[in-house]
Amino acid sequence: MSSNYIVNIQNQFAYAKSLGDKTFEQLKDNEIHWQYNKDSNSISIIVKHLVGNMLSRWTNFLTEDGEKNWRHRDTEFEDAYTSKAELLVAWEKGWACLFGAIRPLKEDDLSRIIYIRNEGHTIMEAMYRQLSHYSFHVGQIVYVGKMIKGENWKSLSIPKNESSNFNEDKFSKEKHRGHFTDGMK
Repeated sequence: MSSNYIVNIQNQFAYAKSLGDKTFEQLKDNEIHWQYNKDSNSISIIVKHLVGNMLSRWTNFLTEDGEKNWRHRDTEFEDAYTSKAELLVAWEKGWACLFGAIRPLKEDDLSRIIYIRNEGHTIMEAMYRQLSHYSFHVGQIVYVGKMIKGENWKSLSIPKNESSNFNEDKFSKEKHRGHFTDGMK
């Protein structure tokens, strides 16, 4: 296995986080609470769930089950952030917990077994599981942000009808080994 795996998955988590960050930059304080309907989640609720999951999964993840007894998942779906600033503090805390847990890992750690809800996962499997989960919810955050902003939305990838220009620029340059996020548009 490549020793770059840990760096690569950190880059993938960082890319997911950056999409959320860029969405929050476009939103006003009151917009974090907007819901399409009463059964859908606001950005505030999605972030609260993500943060609860991150803190539970990554706190002492090598020695404790990833579903902590102090986590109350059902309450994560109740809107609680009173401001965008409060949401951002929680968002950063969740990601800091995740990155603080995975940065010190070594390649030999990846096959170690950890537990989530009493189910064994290798550390590699657990990271894939969480990357998929977080990317799913960040995608929701981006989509809700796009719905809120409408025509004022600033695209986080290649804007519609700009693919030809984007590709022309890319192919006008020498081939190189890109960073993971270069191709994520």
